[in-house]
Amino acid sequence: MLAVTILGNNSAIPAHGRHPTSQVITTSEDLLLFDCGEGTQIQIMNYKIKRSRINHIFISHLHGDHYFGLIGLLSSFALLGRIQPLHVYGPAPLEALIRTQFQLSDTHLPYELSFHAIKEDGLLLDTRYYTVSCFSTKHRIECRGFLVKEKKKPRKVLAEKAAALGIPHTFFSRLQEGEDYLLPDGKSIINDAVTTVGENPRAYAFAADTLYEPELATIVKGVDLLYHEATYPASLAEKAAERYHSTSVQAAELARKANVKTLLIGHFSAKFENIEEFETEAKTVFPETLAAKEGVTYLV
Repeated sequence: MLAVTILGNNSAIPAHGRHPTSQVITTSEDLLLFDCGEGTQIQIMNYKIKRSRINHIFISHLHGDHYFGLIGLLSSFALLGRIQPLHVYGPAPLEALIRTQFQLSDTHLPYELSFHAIKEDGLLLDTRYYTVSCFSTKHRIECRGFLVKEKKKPRKVLAEKAAALGIPHTFFSRLQEGEDYLLPDGKSIINDAVTTVGENPRAYAFAADTLYEPELATIVKGVDLLYHEATYPASLAEKAAERYHSTSVQAAELARKANVKTLLIGHFSAKFENIEEFETEAKTVFPETLAAKEGVTYLV
């Protein structure tokens, strides 16, 4: 499973009932948190996210609307008695911010907090079911997006057919890996006869804060779901460029170039209460566009 739940879809200032950037990525193994803007832990409670399953937190950059909620969340984990390790990935200076905060408050975490400084683009996490890698975006300060890719799915066993041919259930896991089965009489049952191809692995890209950068299309090419910031409408393209942000139309243009399946836009400016106009505008360029809404889970 791969899905994205929006906790915050606004830019720097909380407004109109919207919160700064934060997303929970649901995988077959655990939950990932992408960015942790102010109010993230409140949103986690509001949407009944299981905090104990969050084992990896990724911070794109050190603008406050992307990490000001982190210290509070880490502290709450401690107060709630968390004991399992937690991994935080982000720009190198973030570690000092975290350590200083806890040192000054004389806070001692009951769980192991491992910080992974992001110093270059590439692989950050490799698990049995998925990988997470990072890529640079073009923002006012060092900033990175994240790419989650599922690993190749195991083959699906046709259980009744396999059992009828005398294949024991204990061998099914090996069938899923593509093995043939050797019967006691020496005859072989070809794997294709009792299995079908598993689902295609899916991919999700989180483009973080960025100028419109056509080169990103190569990195996120063909993903099932692309999140791309759309801070401003097209009429404010000049302001977007000045502030190293993108417009809804620019996000849609990138999605079109990258040939993604679905585009999810967010990081909306607090100047605008109605985010539907962002979606409408983007759809003129890339019809498969959705405006990210808080509390909604999008299947990848």
